[in-house]
Amino acid sequence: MTTHETTGGPTEGPTEGPTEGPTRGQGPLPRTADVEARLRADRGAPLRRPRVPVTAEDGADVAFAVRETEIGRVLLAVGPAGALVASTFVADDVALERVLRRLADAVSPRVVEAPGRTSAVADQLAEYLAGERRGFDVVVDLALATPFQRGVLERLRGVGYGQRTTYGAIARDLGRPSASRAVGAALGANPVCVVVPCHRVVAGSGALTGYAGGLEAKRRLLGLERGPEAAPASPA
Repeated sequence: MTTHETTGGPTEGPTEGPTEGPTRGQGPLPRTADVEARLRADRGAPLRRPRVPVTAEDGADVAFAVRETEIGRVLLAVGPAGALVASTFVADDVALERVLRRLADAVSPRVVEAPGRTSAVADQLAEYLAGERRGFDVVVDLALATPFQRGVLERLRGVGYGQRTTYGAIARDLGRPSASRAVGAALGANPVCVVVPCHRVVAGSGALTGYAGGLEAKRRLLGLERGPEAAPASPA
């Protein structure tokens, strides 16, 4: 089974575009003096994403799949123990590569495209977007979040389906009442969107503000959850 080591540059096979220094099969690797040139070349090289059989259970520390959904293009990734480490919007390939590199840096350098290993959360996401479920039965690992982000995201546990809270309320709950903007920035970089429901956070005025998937996606998610049983927003 093929795996992909994402650190240290390309592992084997040709790459597209110009590179600096010799490549495998063309002579010895660059010596210490050429390290800077190698790093420049590696940064410009796209990640190769080998696929593995959908029945694979081992052989890769991070498995991911990209899904087209009603709210946009979403990358789902699970870590070594099967916990969800990413549910994030990737509007284009540049955004996709950025997330894959973050996974390689924070979780494991071995990252493979393995749809079968993400199928459980993918099915739950589809059910949620179809209005067939109100929560997710998955273990979440906030490996891609900063310590401050983790504190912010933990506050969302008490904001249930159909409820809303505000940036100011979360800031006060953290003991930092003037940190509304920092809270907004932390939520805007939420690595586990929808599953950890940052879309339920709005401005004190009730207005919808920034969202990683765009305001239209946020409207659709809140509209999906809106109904006769929806609870009122938390105090601003």
